[in-house]
Amino acid sequence: MHLPSPAARAAPGLLMAALAPLILALAAPATGAEAPAGASVESLGLQPSGPPVRERPGWHAPKLILVSAYAQAELPALREAAPGVKLIELGHASARDIAAADATIGVCTADVLAKATKLQWIQWLAAGVENCVQQPLLRERHVLLTNMQRTAAPSMAEHVIGLMFALSRHLDYFYREQQQAQWAQDTPRLSDLEGKTVLVVGLGGIGTEVAKRAHALGMRVMATRASGRTGPDYVSYVGLPEELLKLTQEADYVVNCAPLTPQTTGLFNQAFFAAMKPTAYFLNVGRGKSVVTADLLAALTAHRIAGAGLDVVDPEPLPAASPLWHAPNVLITPHVSADTSVTAEQRITLLRENLRRYTAGEAMLAVVDIGRGY
Repeated sequence: MHLPSPAARAAPGLLMAALAPLILALAAPATGAEAPAGASVESLGLQPSGPPVRERPGWHAPKLILVSAYAQAELPALREAAPGVKLIELGHASARDIAAADATIGVCTADVLAKATKLQWIQWLAAGVENCVQQPLLRERHVLLTNMQRTAAPSMAEHVIGLMFALSRHLDYFYREQQQAQWAQDTPRLSDLEGKTVLVVGLGGIGTEVAKRAHALGMRVMATRASGRTGPDYVSYVGLPEELLKLTQEADYVVNCAPLTPQTTGLFNQAFFAAMKPTAYFLNVGRGKSVVTADLLAALTAHRIAGAGLDVVDPEPLPAASPLWHAPNVLITPHVSADTSVTAEQRITLLRENLRRYTAGEAMLAVVDIGRGY
């Protein structure tokens, strides 16, 4: 997952001030080994994947694990979860430490993979693993990869609903009027979410949470997913990826929650935006590279779609000179939809639980299918 450097950004006419994202909020206070961990993991709906890791060829109880600087603040709590295991922050690791590493937490670079020849497991510190799964040595050595799937889903879903409300109620317009101390007279027409149709692209952890909240607001929910047509009762129709353009024609809101894979890169292009209703909105909390930015900008500028709510863009950070900042009816937040205390607590809980499980040789949570890329 791309980890942007902290930088404050703002754009005229945006509803929310832009604060630089910390992709991982792992600096929250430790909560103790038994505390809400079990209950929180259960609430995420995660189930152990595959056989116990002790049955994997080459597994042994880890002796040394390299830890990314992004999780450095959690080292005391991680040591509680795996007593007897040596955890070393990567910046302080010697060449001998790297060569001896049994696992890494938040480290998946070509350089480390080449040197850590004993590596058996990588715990990634976010849900998106597109950069990690591209490493050839990961596949060649059959390294176990786990991520942070579902931990950010509730927070990100609330962000989506917030963007929907802001766009449908034109809150950015009223905010600008407020800054001028003006009681708006010639106001844009507001609309309700109840009765509208939302298409969730990618009915995984995030998409399911978006669908749940949209349904609770009285919206009709459709979705696409690559793994099949099954879905919860509150989703009226689950289609396959090839049905995207057909379903898009029915949607008042399209929400991208899909991971970045070769199949989803550039998925939202000119043909997609041409299929949208001119009154429909596009929202993206998936990945910026899933969108052809020039095509989105053209659709917005020509008013072929009603507007967009974007928490991810391409490129990131979005350059100040990008015309996307000033496109009509656009709300942009700088990849912060998961930046909440709830997400932080759930990430820490999953991280510590997986470390405990791997050390004990148990079946793991949030295992990534490297072939699929998520």
